Amino acid sequence: MKSELAILGGEPLRRRPFAPWPQYLPSDAQRLQQVLESRHWGGYPLPSRYCGEFAEKFAAMHGARYGLCVANGTIALVAALQASGICFGDEVIVPAYTWDGTATAVLFAGGVPVFADVDPDTYCLDVDATRAAITPRTKAILPVHLAMRFADMDGLLALAQEHGLKVIEDCAHAHGGQYRARGAGSMGDLGCFSFQESKLMTAGEGGIVITSNLQFFEHLQSAVNCGRASATDRFHQRVLGSNYRMTELQASLLIGQLEMLPDLAAKRARAAARLSDALGKIPGVRPLPAQSAITRDTIYCYVFQYRPEQPKVSRDLFVAALDAEGIPCDGRFYEPVYRSDLFYATPENSPQLAVNRIDYASVRCPVSERAAYEESVWLPQFLLIGDEEDVDDISRAVAKVMRNINDLASADPALAGVKAMSRAERPKQERARNY
Repeated sequence: MKSELAILGGEPLRRRPFAPWPQYLPSDAQRLQQVLESRHWGGYPLPSRYCGEFAEKFAAMHGARYGLCVANGTIALVAALQASGICFGDEVIVPAYTWDGTATAVLFAGGVPVFADVDPDTYCLDVDATRAAITPRTKAILPVHLAMRFADMDGLLALAQEHGLKVIEDCAHAHGGQYRARGAGSMGDLGCFSFQESKLMTAGEGGIVITSNLQFFEHLQSAVNCGRASATDRFHQRVLGSNYRMTELQASLLIGQLEMLPDLAAKRARAAARLSDALGKIPGVRPLPAQSAITRDTIYCYVFQYRPEQPKVSRDLFVAALDAEGIPCDGRFYEPVYRSDLFYATPENSPQLAVNRIDYASVRCPVSERAAYEESVWLPQFLLIGDEEDVDDISRAVAKVMRNINDLASADPALAGVKAMSRAERPKQERARNY
């Protein structure tokens, strides 16, 4: 008997495409034309017109005094780490379950990333695991607000204060979000955002650092502007800098992205609530528990957990079946960084590792590994900016796969070639999916 499942020859539940991403406004074209005709397309002098306007508005929205646009999110982290005082061999605690750039930024800044496990309900840096990772070399904590949840900033900030550590927030997924009425990136010493094409605000590429500390802000200005003195130069810092400036063409797009953010964020929040309610009624899957500390939602990806009582098929095969039903999704969206084939950290390319003698091959973070290889399912945010029918199709597709899980299990040997690709294998697929 033929199975209902599309992966086994049945009809896909959905054939209609979801909302396109990125979104844009008519005014974006007008601003781009103005920049084009001005013949001033770069980011010098710093800040250029639109870079300065955008950075000021973005920082204010998040409750920070200062903002500085930079070339991309990884550079935002590098510059923030350097501004906070990270030096050669200093250890920085990062979550194991995140994008590789969070950890490689620490290496680029001369520091040593130390991996700590994540909370099983948020997939964000766990406070107890962070405490256990602190050594005399530790100088900073780098929490990541991941997908649709915030790190426990109350616990992490208290821990940082206790040990005299800096806190740099990785907010690449958290544009516009609030934790206990405080904006993402404004709670620690510095906050870093990405504007890469899949992000909640995008100029194709780009990033920003926000802070309320003038000394850090002056350091940032020099670091990203070829070492030139900052505009105020109150602290007389002289920095070996580089050109990490954002262009006016990018900033002109981000003005419109900022205008659209509140409406799109509200759509995602409503859709996520509807989806969580529906998924909560389907045996074998689990929405991430609500996080009461979030006072303004930010949803880069909607994440739920594949948790059947007696797994008959792998999470990767479940995701492949869901994808075949017309629902773009991913299981191995992230791997534990220490196991990622893009984390090429060796004493040869990062000499500080020879000093600290950290063996990443021996690192084990069980919650991160379970998330990466067994239970997490990631849905890109553009699935949540359409109509209610889009959301309902997602839950109907999940229910369909779970309802026919025995058919999938019976066919498992025939689907042996279906597997989650590694990060290095996936560029073409990621481009096609827009994430």
